[in-house]
Amino acid sequence: MTPSSPVEPFDAVEVIAAKRDRLRLSEEQIDWVVDAYTRGVVAEEQMSALAMAIYLNGMDRAETARWTDAMIRSGERMDFSALGRPTADKHSTGGVGDKITLPLAPLVASFGVAVPQLSGRGLGHTGGTLDKLESVPGWRAQMSSEELMAALGPQGPGAVICAAGAGLAPADKKLYALRDTTATVSCVPLIASSIMSKKIAEGTGALVLDVKVGSGAFMTDLDQARTLARTMVDLGTDAGVRTRALLTDMSTPLGRTAGNALEVRESLEVLSGAGPRDVVELTVALAAEMLDAAGRPVDAPELQAALADGRAMDVWRAMLRAQGGDPDAPLPVAPETETLTAVGDGVLTTLDARAVGVAAWRLGAGRARKEDEVQAVAGVEMHAKPGDTVRAGQPLLTLHTATPERFERARQALEGAITVSDPGSPQARAAVTRREAGVVLDRLV
Repeated sequence: MTPSSPVEPFDAVEVIAAKRDRLRLSEEQIDWVVDAYTRGVVAEEQMSALAMAIYLNGMDRAETARWTDAMIRSGERMDFSALGRPTADKHSTGGVGDKITLPLAPLVASFGVAVPQLSGRGLGHTGGTLDKLESVPGWRAQMSSEELMAALGPQGPGAVICAAGAGLAPADKKLYALRDTTATVSCVPLIASSIMSKKIAEGTGALVLDVKVGSGAFMTDLDQARTLARTMVDLGTDAGVRTRALLTDMSTPLGRTAGNALEVRESLEVLSGAGPRDVVELTVALAAEMLDAAGRPVDAPELQAALADGRAMDVWRAMLRAQGGDPDAPLPVAPETETLTAVGDGVLTTLDARAVGVAAWRLGAGRARKEDEVQAVAGVEMHAKPGDTVRAGQPLLTLHTATPERFERARQALEGAITVSDPGSPQARAAVTRREAGVVLDRLV
């Protein structure tokens, strides 16, 4: 005689029906449905229905906080209290040319704050931090708990950029894959709880969120992005993590490169005290927020000095070595390039971030499925940005790849993405003004 299955306190159908009917889910219902889904008791089609009900009818702050907490409790929680130094982390919602983590982590660590930066891989038109770093010869994304603690301790570089372990918020990993296939990704409570469950479980004391806004971002509307940022800041605060957010511009790619090795090379420029203005500005702004949230405020001039005098670069080199990377090895270079030029004189007024991201993806820098391989050398190099004056025949973009048959599809992605306007036109004046305004749009605490 087979033993009977344990009696579950709820039924998935009643939880789905409650949210379908715009009722508030109880703490007990949320705890049960997240745990039961992780255990396989709630079927994929049932969680799909619940995710759609949440997508359509939302969750209030208390529901979202409980949902986040239930996902945290589905796995392990890291603890850095033994380090004897404050910890701070940054999360970006993803964009094109967003290499900020690379110079940011060593910059913050150079001021005595440990940075346990658990990062991910790219999917679609947004690049992944781990994909970028894997263009460094020998570098590995996986670290054991012992290696992680040693790297963050007093004898280590004080910063790591590595893959999150499978034990952090496994409910989120399962639910994220489901949302991706059921058109329920763009839902503020589900996005916020997905991001924050992993970041809270990570155990950092302070967290700064970089919420991108614009054509190359997940959120294209400023008000919607502000709602997401506010929700995530509240979730972090409620969980005891000192959390704040910057809303930043992603209508144009960050910096002048989009692609893995290309972005590492540009990050090295920033760590040498140079680099594109927008990348430096955002790196310094986020570093200031992270250090302040960690209780060690540092002003912008001192942060810029740490980039210029080699302190941040020293941490970068030690960080790479701690993960098997060779900081002196040359980065790979694409064997095939193609340059696109300006068709007339004027001011570059549009360089659409999403189009550049898709072009880089089609050149081999990104993946359509999680199991796809990426090319370290592929990407787009930008010789001009909106607000710059250009002449006919001047190089605007250089496409990089190891497989030249990809050029045509990349060019197709860029059709209509580039506009050159008369210097006296309102569009040209607006592009110059926008360039001068800076990349940070708003700040939430």
